[in-house]
Order: sequence, then C-alpha cells, then structure tokens
Amino acid sequence: MAYDAATQRDAPLSDAALSQLFTEARTRNAWSDRPVAPDLLRKLYDLTKFGPTAVNASPARFVFVTSPEAKARLIPLMSEGNRAKTQQAPVNLIIAQDIDFHEHLDALFPHAPGAKAWFADEAGRRESAFRNASLQGGYLTIAARALGLDVGPMSGFDAAAVKAEFFPDSNVEPNYILNLGYGTEENLFPRSPRLSFEQAAQIL
Repeated sequence: MAYDAATQRDAPLSDAALSQLFTEARTRNAWSDRPVAPDLLRKLYDLTKFGPTAVNASPARFVFVTSPEAKARLIPLMSEGNRAKTQQAPVNLIIAQDIDFHEHLDALFPHAPGAKAWFADEAGRRESAFRNASLQGGYLTIAARALGLDVGPMSGFDAAAVKAEFFPDSNVEPNYILNLGYGTEENLFPRSPRLSFEQAAQIL
C-alpha cells in the first residue's frame, strides 16, 4: 500500500501514545542510574528543532550536562532543594536563549532577506527569544517523552551565575533547567489537579 502523507498526518495518535506523552507522564524527582546515550540526545534535538518558532528563529540553545566535571560546575548553582535530584539525574539540560538569534536569520529565514533588520531593537529580541525558546523547551519535553525519557523541569537556580559559568562573553541567557533520564517512583508526588476546560478555556 502506498504511503499517504496527508492521511497519516491527519490520523490521531493512539491512546497509548497520548498517555505516554501527556496523561500518564509525570515530572520526575528521582532517577535511575541508567545512562542516556549521546546519540539519543542528538535524536532528541533533531526532533525538537522541527517545532515552529516565529520566523523560524530557533533562539533556544541547549547544554547537555552529563560529565562529573560539568555537573560539579552546575550543582552549586542550583537552589538547595534541587541539588540532590540534579546530581542524581544522568543529564541536566540547560535550556537557554540567544538574544542575538537574528544573526542566523539569513540562513534560517532565507525567503525574507531583510528579516535580520526586523530585530534591531534588543529589548524586542529579548522578548522574542524568551518566548520562542520557552516554546522550544516545551517541544523538547514532548520529544523526550516520545523517545521514552522522563523529564523534570526546574526554575530554582542562580540564573546570573549559570550565565557566567556556561555562557560567558555571549548574549546567551539561561531560561530554565530540565533533568533528563529514566525516572523512578521515588519522591513522586500524587498528581496535582488541573483546571477544567470551563475554568481555563473558551470557544468563541
């Protein structure tokens, strides 16, 4: 049977797949010692990069912290409550945004040769970089779950110190940190409630 791209694109994922990505997926606080292969991290990025961003700017920058030496640089910069689980996770991912993302627009958005000039204002670039890098972090979470990985995003860290340690002499700024690997049930909180459709959404 010939592959019908349109039909495949319109077909919903199975309930099992949706469960893995959303309804049964959990934020992990404890981790097994099972390593995450570098090739899998590359595959994770290669899926994430296809998520849409404004003018294809792709401002997110990703630092996969895996070695003991790199972890030793990061752990002291985490808030006290996040240090133990960050140490335990096989991968700590610093998700950052490049405020100078517009320097790549000639290559990333070639059908609009003047796109770089749209972002001459640094304050506007910072807002766009933060919004779209956060969006890319969301894509990465779903991609990680699709690849069988667990995630544990965190905002408790010294952002200025992380920038100085990992992004010196650049206009790249940390957004948040995400632990990555194969989670365990230890320290897993009961699932918290969510807002209903009526509380959070409307159809106009």
